[in-house]
Amino acid sequence: MSEVLTSREGGVFTITLNRPDVFNAFNRDLHAALRGALEEAADPAVRAVVITGAGRGFCAGQDLREFSELQGSIGEALEATYHPTIRLVRGLEKPVLAAVNGPALAGGFALALLCDIRIASETATFGYPELPIGIPPSYASARAALSPAVARELCLTGRVIDAAEALRIGVVTEVCAPGELRERTTEVAEKIAGMPQSAQEETKRRILMDGKRSWGELFAEEGRVFREVLLGGEPDSAA
Repeated sequence: MSEVLTSREGGVFTITLNRPDVFNAFNRDLHAALRGALEEAADPAVRAVVITGAGRGFCAGQDLREFSELQGSIGEALEATYHPTIRLVRGLEKPVLAAVNGPALAGGFALALLCDIRIASETATFGYPELPIGIPPSYASARAALSPAVARELCLTGRVIDAAEALRIGVVTEVCAPGELRERTTEVAEKIAGMPQSAQEETKRRILMDGKRSWGELFAEEGRVFREVLLGGEPDSAA
């Protein structure tokens, strides 16, 4: 079974995380497949990208079952997989939409937050539940999308919120019935893809510029802290 499914209709490229039995939790193969799909999405014919999950989940973060079986450091495995994926998402030079069809937790929440637009199913949930086990949440991803007050509260408490609250506090732009999510997100993506390409490219360029200036240092610091917490050694300077 392929860990990621892709499809293209017109200028819209859809990426579906495909580990539904574990709510599309990241493992090494899923990270690799997602990075490959994101690289494919760089095709100039692609005008908008949709990321969603198969089954009842968007992405439940890292698959701790797999990482618990590793002989080496969990931190080393995450450093080799999670960070390169996140860098590709936040640097993609195309509008990216998240169709959040279920739980978006931990690294899955960060993935959704780094998309430009988030539309949720009524069954979606969001949060950083890794905090109680000593892993610092991705505050940089939260601040890239949310107000300071919301980002701080969600990161400091590890609280998981439902779709209605996510809409109220600005985590998502709209909420749909489960059976309408794909159609609605595709509709928005097609509208974006139909806009003048040069104007959209310039807009996304400035979105990326804003992110680099505003949150680039936060992501670099987050990478340093992540290495210290999970690798237990002196981090290098990469973000």
